[in-house]
Amino acid sequence: MSHPHPELGAPPPLPPHGLRIVALGGLGEVGRNMTVFEFGGRLLIVDCGVLFPDPEQPGVDLILPDFDYIRGRLDAVEALVLTHGHEDHTGAVPFLLRERPDIPLVGSPLTLAFAESKLAEHRITPYTLTVREGSRERLGPFDCEFFAVNHSIPDGLAVAIRTPAGLVLHTGDFKMDQLPLDGRLTDLGGFARLGAEGVDLLMSDSTNAEIPGFVTPERDIAPVLRDIFSRAGRRIIVACFASHVHRVQQVLDAAAAFGRKVAFVGRSMVRNMGVARDLGYLQVPGDLLVDAREIDALPPEKVVLISTGSQGEPLSALSRMANRDHPVRIEPGDTVVLASSLIPGNESAVYRVINGLGRWGATVIHKGNALVHVSGHAPAGELLYVLNLTRPSNFVPIHGEWRHLRAHGELAKLTGVPADRVLLAENGMVMDLVDGKASIVGAVHCGYVYVDGISVGEVTEASLKDRRILGEEGFVSVVVVVDAAAGKVVGGPEIHARGSGIDDAALVDVLPKVHESVERAMADGMADIAELEQVVRRTVGRWVNETYRRRPMIIPMVVEV
Repeated sequence: MSHPHPELGAPPPLPPHGLRIVALGGLGEVGRNMTVFEFGGRLLIVDCGVLFPDPEQPGVDLILPDFDYIRGRLDAVEALVLTHGHEDHTGAVPFLLRERPDIPLVGSPLTLAFAESKLAEHRITPYTLTVREGSRERLGPFDCEFFAVNHSIPDGLAVAIRTPAGLVLHTGDFKMDQLPLDGRLTDLGGFARLGAEGVDLLMSDSTNAEIPGFVTPERDIAPVLRDIFSRAGRRIIVACFASHVHRVQQVLDAAAAFGRKVAFVGRSMVRNMGVARDLGYLQVPGDLLVDAREIDALPPEKVVLISTGSQGEPLSALSRMANRDHPVRIEPGDTVVLASSLIPGNESAVYRVINGLGRWGATVIHKGNALVHVSGHAPAGELLYVLNLTRPSNFVPIHGEWRHLRAHGELAKLTGVPADRVLLAENGMVMDLVDGKASIVGAVHCGYVYVDGISVGEVTEASLKDRRILGEEGFVSVVVVVDAAAGKVVGGPEIHARGSGIDDAALVDVLPKVHESVERAMADGMADIAELEQVVRRTVGRWVNETYRRRPMIIPMVVEV
């Protein structure tokens, strides 16, 4: 969540010739990417993604950007540009289109196909505009030009946004793999052309800004996979992101080379690979794929499963296999390959899955013991290359935690961007580009919006705090019946504990204290039920803390007769 900035008030009116930029997510975090550009009273949105919860947010399914800043101005939105098809850039699109279904979605063919299949689950049919690298589209006052970028999903785009206020280049997520599987290079020539034209503001991916050097090519994984396949005596299960088409392609190629059949496992994997195959991004030999329900009829040494769950998600196929709660039963001699990065915060969940798989006899291969994953994000050497090509007058690092943003900001200074033109912003900060200079001019409210089941935005920080207390300390309930007119306790107190590690019998010692404190409060003139419940809460809470050094949630109920 963005922190309050009392030193930053509400932003002033935007000058007529100025461009305003507000990130509603993606700064100080990896996920929830969403940036709003404003010129002449019109808005352009770039990306609209989700953030996945960490253990401190129990019960939460997804975290959305906060739409409050634009909610009253949705009619002014010209379009939503999607840089690529990852969930952290597109996952919140259904929630935005619920509020205005006809916002045009602009993106590459695969990006829009993934978005449309997701929106179909929400019964939303979007208006789309397909663009490709080299395309140039006028979206209201925003003149947008699109450039190919290489990433861990095909069809990624960077977007150059031209307005009378200047030229902004938003890179999206990118790396500079010089030998990409699809031959689609990051358009460094296009970036250099923009640099010659004059980039007034560069907004660039910061995820790997702390890592020196250049990215390892994706194709270097192929010989490692072939070696794994050559040594595996039984089934091979490969877990990766359901959008990593190139990784899946390499697994398919290895399976075909070693005479194995392949089945996709997991709803998102089946859906996305079907889309990629239909559009020609995934090349599959005619008889290679089989339905997951058919694998039991095949010899184990002839089977490859490509599954979701590389991040240890509790309901994913791989986690359920590790817990023996999936039709696919892990057997001794199976090989499991986790062909993905380890997203910060997921370490415990992933190692829990690795241990679970190992318990059933599987050999688990992951990034820590083999080259089965390369990053989709540019490390420092490549980020410097882009900074030098584009020579921006102003720079805003995006897409990263604070350590990534700071590291990228330092790289920008090394290439000659003046320190006062490097803006380290966070979500909700308002940046204006006026007369060639970018500056932070204010802040708007920009919190987390939690999705929990079918509820959106109803879970608050207070309710999450309650959930954490319940999960860690349990609760104690106390029922007291009072006659307020007589100032007497006429029933109870009754006390019960759940999940606190304290027996109900051990709590009886506090009952006289509750009886006494409630009657004393009523004798002092307190008759309000809510106030009496506070008395009960304080009395029980203090006693439990002093006696057991525990802080369970105290749930008092005072009933008046």
